[in-house]
Amino acid sequence: MKYFKFLILTCLLGMLFSCGGDDDICESGEGTPRMKVAFKSLESGKEQTLDSLYVAVDYGSGKVQLGGLGKLDSRLIPLRVDDSPYTDVYFRLTNKGAEAKVRVKYTTKSTYVSPGCGIKKSYENLTSELITPTPVKNLEVGLNQIENEDKTNLFLLF
Repeated sequence: MKYFKFLILTCLLGMLFSCGGDDDICESGEGTPRMKVAFKSLESGKEQTLDSLYVAVDYGSGKVQLGGLGKLDSRLIPLRVDDSPYTDVYFRLTNKGAEAKVRVKYTTKSTYVSPGCGIKKSYENLTSELITPTPVKNLEVGLNQIENEDKTNLFLLF
């Protein structure tokens, strides 16, 4: 009976310490990168900080509200990961205010990363079109590929 309890205790401790591993979660930034959007003044062309910005994205099944943030100079926005050639992004300065619609077009490339992360999408040949111009007055393209989240891909001119 003593050996049986010792065997069960050893098995339980072995299972406890063997759980988890590097392949369980994608922690090191190897997942699909988001698009970085920054803001500029239309008159001066200099980067600016916005008091508030509300963002919504259409991922193919209707708009998804990403919420609002205050006092920001840039925002990271996830794009569609299906085979669609574009993502519609909506920007508002106030919660119930006018909404600008921006269509971001791209080509995608898939790369296998690991069992935990799965497949990483890279976005190339980014182009943006301002469909509804209020409150955003114009667009300026930054880096036209998304490999990581360090560089700004799109500037919104207010």
